[in-house]
Amino acid sequence: MASRIIPVDPFDLVIFGGTGDLARRKILPALYRRFWAGQIPPEVAIIGAARSDLDDAQYRAFAREAIEEFVSEVKRVPATVEAFLGRLRYVVIDARGETGWAELSRLMRADVDHAFYFSVGPSLFGDLAQRLRDNGMAGPEARIVVEKPFGHDLASARALNRTLAQHFDEAQIYRIDHYLGKETVQNLMAIRFGNMLFEPLWNAQYIDHIQITVAETVGVGGRGPYYDRSGAMRDMVQNHMMQLLCLIAMEPPSHFDPDAVRDEKLKVIRALDALGPEDIVRGQYCADDGVPGYLTDVDSRDSTTESFVALRLAVSNWRWKGTPFYLRTGKRMRARTSEIAITFKEPPHSIFGVQKGQAPNVLVIKLQPNEGITLNVTIKEPGPGGMRLIEVPLDMSFAEALGPEAQDIPDAYERLIMDVIRGNQTLFMRGDEVEAAWAWTDPIIAGWEAREDRPRPYDAGSSGPEDSLMLMHRDGRRWREVRP
Repeated sequence: MASRIIPVDPFDLVIFGGTGDLARRKILPALYRRFWAGQIPPEVAIIGAARSDLDDAQYRAFAREAIEEFVSEVKRVPATVEAFLGRLRYVVIDARGETGWAELSRLMRADVDHAFYFSVGPSLFGDLAQRLRDNGMAGPEARIVVEKPFGHDLASARALNRTLAQHFDEAQIYRIDHYLGKETVQNLMAIRFGNMLFEPLWNAQYIDHIQITVAETVGVGGRGPYYDRSGAMRDMVQNHMMQLLCLIAMEPPSHFDPDAVRDEKLKVIRALDALGPEDIVRGQYCADDGVPGYLTDVDSRDSTTESFVALRLAVSNWRWKGTPFYLRTGKRMRARTSEIAITFKEPPHSIFGVQKGQAPNVLVIKLQPNEGITLNVTIKEPGPGGMRLIEVPLDMSFAEALGPEAQDIPDAYERLIMDVIRGNQTLFMRGDEVEAAWAWTDPIIAGWEAREDRPRPYDAGSSGPEDSLMLMHRDGRRWREVRP
């Protein structure tokens, strides 16, 4: 089944921080893949802007290396690579000074949309926004893309929102969360709202509980100084996992348009109950089998920052009253996996009695490493010998239906960057949404700091601290196993 690629209109894209790691690993390869697919027109202009003293030829060499490293060989068609590189320019720029801004302004075309990707630290967001305004590049056709972290707490998020609002309207600001660009996350909305099968069951009457797991095998690595100021709660829960929770729990929007979707997500955040100490487990990985521990990775003797957090949440509205949401995320876990598991209640009466193979239905949305959706159901085990029940998965990844295209799904950055160019904000966070998430998160962090709670130690390569198991066990439930 061939997909239909619809090219976007010609545009100018400026990548501030254009020589940085994110530009090298994600942004430039994503742009090339969309150019290779025919979605980006030949008239595009892509301008790298950074402090590094490069010229156009040197920046094209930088981009070529990024394409060779992060784009599959089958897509590295020499003529296409050269055509793409020919659309790249470079400007040496000072975010807090005047260097380069006049030249950048001269390069921007007057008859196309303009997008500015802030692939820099949040401390530079305001400076860049102001200089774009001062140099006449913040007109109504302009859009800015800002990466996380969007603030460190509610106060800083509000300050950032106020700063950006001085120069750009909310409709021009795209706060990017790459988790929302994943194909399976968007399929979650399609499954819920495009099928009569699930939505009538998507409530506390039929769903026992929901688990969201984001587990990583790596430690904090080179992000040590940043991570030790943030921790798992700020780095993962407040943004990525909160967004996943909202998509699962939100009410059906009236239309599939940006504000309708984001209005419903905001209602979920505002319906979250406050958490008590008994609903929180924090952990910190220890050295194990030659793998350094967290304190070594962040070069600290006594850090109390968590590399793991597990939470028991409640959404206080009619749809979800009585259905708990369990969230966990951690570094140095047993396996790299991100998934959402919706566990349905068991039948009110079993005509088969108590059997080993009888288990509740579970809908699993796998986000990484292998995106897909499965529904675990109970069937009769084939063969003679009576009614023996077994649990089997129904594959809903659509691999057979989509054929080779299922193996070539655009990554999240490709999809989100194209949404910016189209002017579609559906998969981007709105300012009030970010502030609401911080307003819920801040008291939790302040609580454990006031209590002087210390994270529980856990072995690298495990499923997290033992206390996280009790978070589920006291409710008569168990975490799904994190498998390699």
